[in-house]
Amino acid sequence: MSYVEVPGAKVPIRMWTDPASVEDVAMQQLRNVSTLPWIKGLAVMPDVHFGKGATVGSVIAMQGAVCPAAVGVDIGCGMSAVKTSLTANDLPGDLSRLRSKIEQAIPVGRGMHGDAVDPGRLHGFPTAGWDDFWGRFGGIAEAVKFRQERATKQMGTLGSGNHMIEFCLDSDGAVWLMLHSGSRNIGKELAEHHIGIAQKLPHNQGLVDRDLAVFISDTPQMGDYRNDLYWAQEYAKYNRAIMMALFKDVVRREFKKAKPLFDQEISCHHNYVAEERYEGADLLVTRKGAIRAGSGEYGIIPGSMGTSSYIVKGLGNEKAFNSASHGAGRRMSRNAAKRRFTVRDLEEQTRGVECRKDSGVLDEIPAAYKPIDQVMEQQRDLVEVVAKLKQVICIKG
Repeated sequence: MSYVEVPGAKVPIRMWTDPASVEDVAMQQLRNVSTLPWIKGLAVMPDVHFGKGATVGSVIAMQGAVCPAAVGVDIGCGMSAVKTSLTANDLPGDLSRLRSKIEQAIPVGRGMHGDAVDPGRLHGFPTAGWDDFWGRFGGIAEAVKFRQERATKQMGTLGSGNHMIEFCLDSDGAVWLMLHSGSRNIGKELAEHHIGIAQKLPHNQGLVDRDLAVFISDTPQMGDYRNDLYWAQEYAKYNRAIMMALFKDVVRREFKKAKPLFDQEISCHHNYVAEERYEGADLLVTRKGAIRAGSGEYGIIPGSMGTSSYIVKGLGNEKAFNSASHGAGRRMSRNAAKRRFTVRDLEEQTRGVECRKDSGVLDEIPAAYKPIDQVMEQQRDLVEVVAKLKQVICIKG
């Protein structure tokens, strides 16, 4: 489908979904964002749903301002994927051992490494810039510097919620490795620190929603936030890269006879800010649950723990600020999913997938998400499909 423009808003709100299907609270969030003096446009993806701070599945383009709560607390959250030379024929009948080996190599949930991972010991890991990255830790907010040891030990860890590690097959039977994570606790603490500062600034006192507090260009507060924001986005990218290197090492050991090879990795943020230019104006574009889909750019759009995911190539649609959805998008809250479904429902909906099938991940049950194929159909003018994946192993925190 093409987009639908919401009438009555201060700036264009272009929606790649039926506005009638969007929750009232999410639609109100979008209208609230459109009232900000610095706003230049809003693009709404087909996985749109209500979120803390700002609507998940929204792309917010502002001039001279950025809203830290719209970025969210998982700064730099995103996806990585890589195609391997393995095929379905290389897989054992019982995948439980492989799942166990992955979980041993990559801490999940609140877990962390006993010692910081040394990237120099990881096969083929590009270490250029690593020391400079950690050297810049001294320049981030004083309030979170005491977390450095934790941040180093959480580098290369999964986290919880909808973060996942998957072993997938594409339509031709080729094996893909895929994972989803962000900036872990250090990103959360940096976000909360700056959101608190923004909400106290004088220019934010008359906003319709205090979560929409912004930093304005050419102010010390904006400079501090952007420094910490970009550092956290880099942390998230490194975090995924370390995990993928650990994941590959497990695959090399477990499939030693097959001598697996790996294509170039695809990696994309979906909670972040970028400096981009549209219609002659330099804008700060916040993607909250959306990926960049510039012409020819690769992206990853996952479904749920029992459905398909997609490797895509962007079509460069500037009406959407070169963006696409970041996944299927929730259609019910975590608490609602826990009330509605049972462990037996989870077992049925994840049949054929080696994964947790207990009450601890019931809020991630596939039926709590929108149908991924429908979401993909609604954004045919944003991306083209390169590969359709189906997981055979799914690891959750």
